[in-house]
Amino acid sequence: MIDAAKAFSGFSVRQIPEAKAFYEGVLGLPVTEEHGMLWIDVGTDHRVLLYAKGATHEPASFTVLNFPVADVDTAVDELKAKGVEFLHYDGMTDSKGVNRHGGPLIAWFTDPSGNVLSVLATP
Repeated sequence: MIDAAKAFSGFSVRQIPEAKAFYEGVLGLPVTEEHGMLWIDVGTDHRVLLYAKGATHEPASFTVLNFPVADVDTAVDELKAKGVEFLHYDGMTDSKGVNRHGGPLIAWFTDPSGNVLSVLATP
């Protein structure tokens, strides 16, 4: 009945053009626009759907998409150079925005719609 191999996740954004410019232009991800929505290719046969909600969009208050990277500090520096601002959580992240308090290194940032994303260290 349900084919989990074809399952995908998705979340809303304010505007498709704004999201496309960010995910494709800033993050450098392969993006496809279909029927007024965006598909982000995040791996072999894995995509994430982004759909516009306009003025009714409410950003997720939790991490909706994690990007594993070999070096979190380098990823943070490269994204900051492209204008990405990292979130700071009192007592949790350092001045750079990286959590170094147990678990894999991780740094959070938002897309233009306010959805929380992260870069985190791969094992």
